[in-house]
Parts: sequence; C-alpha cells; structure tokens
Amino acid sequence: MKKGLLFALTFCAAIGLFAQNPLYTKTGTESDNQGRFRTLEVRGHTGGHMYGGETLTSKLESGYGALEVRFAWQSRDEDIWGKYGYPSYGVGAYAGFLGDPDVFGNPNALFGFINFPISKPSRRNQFNIEPSLGLTYNLEPFDPENNPLNDAIGARMAVYFNLNFGWAYQWTPEMDITYGLDFSHFSNGRSFTPNWGLNMFGINVGMRYHYNADQHRVDREGYPQDKLQSRYLRSTKKPNEKVPENQSVNLYTALGTVQTEEGAGTDTRYGTFSLVLDYQHKFNNMHSVSAGLDYFVDNSLKETYPEGNGKNSLIGIHAGYDFMFWRITTLVHGGTYITEKLGKDALFLRPAIRYDLNKWAYAQVGLKTIGFAADWVEFGIGIKPFRW
Repeated sequence: MKKGLLFALTFCAAIGLFAQNPLYTKTGTESDNQGRFRTLEVRGHTGGHMYGGETLTSKLESGYGALEVRFAWQSRDEDIWGKYGYPSYGVGAYAGFLGDPDVFGNPNALFGFINFPISKPSRRNQFNIEPSLGLTYNLEPFDPENNPLNDAIGARMAVYFNLNFGWAYQWTPEMDITYGLDFSHFSNGRSFTPNWGLNMFGINVGMRYHYNADQHRVDREGYPQDKLQSRYLRSTKKPNEKVPENQSVNLYTALGTVQTEEGAGTDTRYGTFSLVLDYQHKFNNMHSVSAGLDYFVDNSLKETYPEGNGKNSLIGIHAGYDFMFWRITTLVHGGTYITEKLGKDALFLRPAIRYDLNKWAYAQVGLKTIGFAADWVEFGIGIKPFRW
C-alpha cells in the first residue's frame, strides 16, 4: 500500500505542474454547444482508515482500495445551472475492499453525484468539488457469535457518502486525467448497533472520457468528417444571483429509530422525535445561514433513566451554513443543549439534505449526532410559514 500511495502522490504532483497551462479549447455560450454532452469515468481509490473503535485496529492497518465507474450528464440551462458554474451530475457504482472479507464483507455501493467546477473555464487543469451520496451493500455486519470483532457496522447495508476535492487535467480533446483527495464514510446512523462507522481518507486517480451523444445523428463513420465537439464550453457570463425572498422562518418535524449498544444483535428499537424552529437568511441563490431552537425526544434514554420523569427529552440551540442548489439544500448545522444533557456530549451536529417541494414546504433527511458520532437519522417534513 505504501508503494502505491507514493506512486500516486508522485503522479498527482507531476500532473499538477500543468495547472497554469491555458486550455486549448475556447469558452463559449449556450449557442456554441450543440448536442448532448456526456462523460464516462473509471477511478481507483487507496488510503487509510480513521477508526474510533476498539477491536478492529489490526484488521484495518493495511488500508483500503476501491474501483468505481461514473456516468455523468452535463447541465445546460443558463438560468438554472449557470449560477453554479454548469456542474455535471450522474450515477456511479463502487466496489472495494476494506480488509478481511470475513469481518467486513466485500462492500459495493450505488450512488448519485454532482461535480461543481471551481476553476475558470480557461484553465487546462480544472479544480472541482464532488459530493456523492448513495447506499452501500454486501457488508458483513456484527454478529455476537459469528462476527464479534466488527464494532463498526451493525447491518448489511449502510449509507455511502464521499466528498472529493479533485482536479481534471485535459489530456486530449476527449480525455481527462483525474486525481484528488477524498473522504468516504459508511454508516447506518445508529439504526443498528454497533455503529462506529467506517471513515476512509485517501487519494484517487482515474481517466474520464468526454463524448457527444448526438454525434451519431451527424456522422456515424468511425472517423467522421463532420464532428461535434465532445466537451461542453462553459460560459463566463455572470448570472443573476438576486433572491426576491431572502428571509424565512422554518418549522421542521422529524421521526427516527435507534438501537442501543445493549440491544446490538436484537430486535429492540426505540423511536426518536425532532422539532426545529429556525430563521434562515439567504445571501444569494447559493449561500445562506440559519439559527434556531431544537426539541428532541430520545426514547432509548429509558434504558439509562428507567424511572422516567421526563428523562427522555432535551432542548437545544443551533446555527449553521446552508448550500442551495436548484431545489436541493445541503445543511451543516451545529448546536448545544440548554437543558440537562442526559449523558450526551455538549455538542451535536446536523448534516442534512433538504428538497423543496414548493415555495413553502420541503422534505428533509438528516443525521443528528452525539459529538461527531451518529445519534439517529431523521426523516421529516417542514414548512416556511413566513417569508419576506
């Protein structure tokens, strides 16, 4: 693994020397881009684990490896996508190894992703930020008799999350060499225990092929005389970023289910409830901040406080950042409790994804944490009763 990491780092450094070279295709406008633009990419991953448990250290020393395939569509509409730099979006498949397959299984994943280009369109070496979200399956979960070492994963399926900070070097008009640093996470949000989760940090290297899906309509020959461009030419025109209603009061309610460590490997489960009232201020159509109040009910606390007397509810405050993309908002909020913590850490986080159903209602899926560990997954709906 060390030799592989050294080779990949050297390779990435060499490609990085080209970062200031001008792109030898022009930038353009919507009228310049004829056809439907697609990409197909094969990418390899390697790196190490960030593990907080107790029993798997020796099983994770050799690191991890993975191979994935990604297929993407290029966004086009200037009014909708131009404000985000014309990202591409698509679906992918992941296959990897984590260590001993008898302990971890052979994880596979299916996911969706979006690629936000950050660099100016004139750069030959393009920097991008690429989040992915999906479902990991074919895991080997904890079992008190057959797999007692696995305190990381308690179910055969888990959420797959990856965040890549990457570069794409234009090698030819159709081919890119891609490379980057990424973070991957497998977890089920304490829906099943144990759930230390698997956190992986490493590097990736790949090849991306650009093509025009309408080429066959123009010229079907193997070496066509009439050839459509294979790459989308991003415009440098600045879109309108004004937001007509940039402030709102939001009310959100959610349910969840958890399993305690004592209940690992059993069917014993407890319900959770979240009620959130917050104020949101939008700076433009991409960035906003929020702050507000939280009310939580965690019925798993009955195992710690069997006498009851309200020992299953908490009140907190939170604040955080929201990234808005089309109808989707990614929230990263942090907070603390203003009532008794009932054995929980003082800090909690709520990373979440929100989908606007219309101007006044939304659906949301999020993870409420204990410090940096999962507490429960929230599934909820919200309304925006006041907007101005």
